[in-house]
Formats: sequence, C-alpha cells, structure tokens
Amino acid sequence: MGCELSKLATPKAQNQTTTEPNATTEANPTTDPRLPLTAKQKYTVMASWKAISRELVATGVFMLMRLFEEHEELIQMFSRFLDSKSKEECGQQFDMVELKKHAEKVMAALDESIKGLDDMDVFLTCLHQVGATHTKIPGFNGQYFWKIEQPFLQAVQQTLQDRYSENVESIYKITIKFIIETLIEGFNKAQNNKAQSTAANS
Repeated sequence: MGCELSKLATPKAQNQTTTEPNATTEANPTTDPRLPLTAKQKYTVMASWKAISRELVATGVFMLMRLFEEHEELIQMFSRFLDSKSKEECGQQFDMVELKKHAEKVMAALDESIKGLDDMDVFLTCLHQVGATHTKIPGFNGQYFWKIEQPFLQAVQQTLQDRYSENVESIYKITIKFIIETLIEGFNKAQNNKAQSTAANS
C-alpha cells in the first residue's frame, strides 16, 4: 500500500477555492464539504499525527499484529507473512521481517493520506488507488477493510499514550471510518471495471 501524493496533484485541485477570504472565513475556517471533519478536528488529527509519523513502523507493526491476532482468517490471505517452518512447529506465526515491510507500506499510505487532508482530490485519489490494489489479492473482499478499524485505533492510542484523550479518540474514529469508506470505494470501482472488461472481452 502506498502512493506518492505529490505525483497525483492536479490543476483542478490547485484551483478549487471559489470563495474570497474575508473576516468571517478567517475567523471560522471551513473544510472541503467532502471531509467529515471540522477545521478544528482536521487540525487536531494532523497535529497529533506528527507524533505517529515519528513512530510509523512501530505503530504499523503493532496495528498489524493486533489485526492478525483478532482476525486469524486473514493470515492465510496474507500467507507471505507466515514463516512456514515456524508455522509447522509452533502454529500460526508471523514472519516479522515481511510483516515489518508491509507495515511500512500500510503506514506510508496512511501517513500521506492524513498529511493530505488539506487537498481532498489528492486524498481521495490516493486512497482509491490503494483500495484498487487489493483487488489483486485472491479472495479479498472490500468489507475486510473494516477489520483494520479497531487495530488502527489501538495502535494510535499505543503511540500517543496520554495524548490520546476522549476528544482525540472521537476524531480518529471519524477519520479512520472515512479512510475505510474511501478504500472500499476504490476497491469496488476497480472490481466493477474488471468485471466490465471481462464481459467485454468474452
């Protein structure tokens, strides 16, 4: 998972502002209507995320470990994370090297997405592309993205520690829900395109 937001920027995104700045908008900054966060909530996420950015890999490994602990059925789907020898001797085990590599990719995508909350065109395009890549995983269902919701929140709490207040938690719940919904949109769109292409060639 991962994309370079800078490469996805478009003139449309850059020329999106339609209102002229005035005293009202400066005092009460607004956000893109597609973003389910207020300007203050968006600032809270982006500000607190800086601490997570400094611990991306550790946060990602913790998140994926929780994901696979809570949803063992996904281990087979991501079988490259298993050490076959350890699996035979000790049951389901993670190949930590591969898990770390995937954690880096997952967190890089989340990092770029959250840092891109100021530009919804870029944010949506990035996550749609990430969602689409999961159509390459045999047996993957778009609804599986919801399984990362709680592990993500647990990982954020683990990293932020006492900075993870009730207010911050509620904002991250909104944020991860929006991210997952966008990933599913990208996945479903790619699935539909595949189906149409197959039908056209049959």
